[in-house]
Amino acid sequence: MTKKSLKTMLAEFGEITAWFEGEDIEIEEATKKYEEGAKLAAEIKDQLEKSKNRIEVLNTKFDE
Repeated sequence: MTKKSLKTMLAEFGEITAWFEGEDIEIEEATKKYEEGAKLAAEIKDQLEKSKNRIEVLNTKFDE
């Protein structure tokens, strides 16, 4: 599986949230979109945490 970039994941998440702002929402599709959005949100959070940790390590090295 190819790892998506943060930019790509944020764009996909934006598309999902925009879909929910529409008027024609069916419960089955909404459930599927919600699951996709929740998975993307978790992946985005994970990637941001990893980036934060890398930055903290770099800051520690520069402070030495």
